[in-house]
Amino acid sequence: MSKVQQIEDLVSKLSPQDLERFRAWYAKFDADAWDRQIERDAAAGKLDRLAEEALQAHRAGSTSAL
Repeated sequence: MSKVQQIEDLVSKLSPQDLERFRAWYAKFDADAWDRQIERDAAAGKLDRLAEEALQAHRAGSTSAL
């Protein structure tokens, strides 16, 4: 059995209270991982093209206020 299968099995057996705690923990864990990835991508210049396209669209008047 793979580690993922083991985790799936354990999660499926959690009590409602423990599942709620696990969900909260995992949501934070996942959000933090996403933030770290975005920071790495930004530092590596991977978002530069997208940022420049957005700025060009804004300068051209193709954007609207939120």
